Amino acid sequence: MTTGKQLFTTLAADGTLTVAIEEVTFPEPKGKQVLVKMEAAPINPSDLAILVGAAEMDTAEYSPGKFVARMPEPFNTGNKARHGLKLPAGNEGAGTVVAAGEDEEAQALIGQRVSCVPGHAFSQYAIADATLCLPLGDHSAEEGASAFVNPMTALGFVETARRDGQQALVHTVGASNLGQMLTRICNEDGIGLVNIVRKDDQVQVLKDLGASHVVNSASDDLEQRLQDAIADTGAFYGFDPIGGGKTVDTVFRAMEAVAARDMTDYSRYGSNQHKQMFIYGRLDSSPTVLTPSYGFGWTLSGWLVFPFMQSAGQEVVGRMRKRVLDNLTTTFASHYKSRVTLEEMLTKEAVTDYRQMKTGEKYLVTPWG
Repeated sequence: MTTGKQLFTTLAADGTLTVAIEEVTFPEPKGKQVLVKMEAAPINPSDLAILVGAAEMDTAEYSPGKFVARMPEPFNTGNKARHGLKLPAGNEGAGTVVAAGEDEEAQALIGQRVSCVPGHAFSQYAIADATLCLPLGDHSAEEGASAFVNPMTALGFVETARRDGQQALVHTVGASNLGQMLTRICNEDGIGLVNIVRKDDQVQVLKDLGASHVVNSASDDLEQRLQDAIADTGAFYGFDPIGGGKTVDTVFRAMEAVAARDMTDYSRYGSNQHKQMFIYGRLDSSPTVLTPSYGFGWTLSGWLVFPFMQSAGQEVVGRMRKRVLDNLTTTFASHYKSRVTLEEMLTKEAVTDYRQMKTGEKYLVTPWG
């Protein structure tokens, strides 16, 4: 039997959120499963929803390897389906395969360092699907820890756009780790990209990567700059991880303003130019606000990497995975502000910092210290 530490998060019906480290016994892998001794796992925005969500962390009670916080309404009721469930966390990470099921593909990974997406990577060991493991060769666990979520998401945006006949994109958090990857990909593939950022220094970060169109959302002439960038690239298609507020609305309005330049006759229904945005995250948990400012030629929908991969097919996903591995320390490189153990990631200092999701300040969890 294999035992080790693992993080669990539990939300009670009364709104009490408990996140704690426990000693657990891990099952023997079967079939295509492998047992990975985890060495590094990033804390991604997608992990924070289950780790802290909208919980009131300033008033939480912290103790070694544990914190207890209050989940306010309406967020507690909105999470009714998880009440009472003790859930693991950590979408992705990297480590060494120490055991495998009887399947040949799983057996072939024994002894190899791999990137994996077990869904419980904040742990000293994890059971993962061999078909979703990426052998890292000579790459370190830190280099491979973020080899899945952001790289496959960024590549997925470009593949989705191509599938829809698009040659340009808008991305609303351009300076993020994922956004920087997307900038490199679009440069390499000749895809037009309009990046929206929040600060002047973030503009420079992307300019240094070769970005042609970077718009600061804090600038007084945001709308004009955004319109000019969309007109120059033909980007009527975009991706947004913010979710709440008026970011999508701002982009739609700019797209419509550009399309309206070519209209010769007035139409109460707006332009015939179709505008499409995908929400792929909830950095802002407030409602998404849309205004009647861009006619009816628009579509807003959700986008997630796993459903995309299922629809893309094995050949496309295989090509994407190879590209990630071949460019792991260049196009798809990730950088970390801090490295913490399982216990350290539950301290007030760490939680207060990483839950802010500041650009360029990602945390890496090293389960063994």
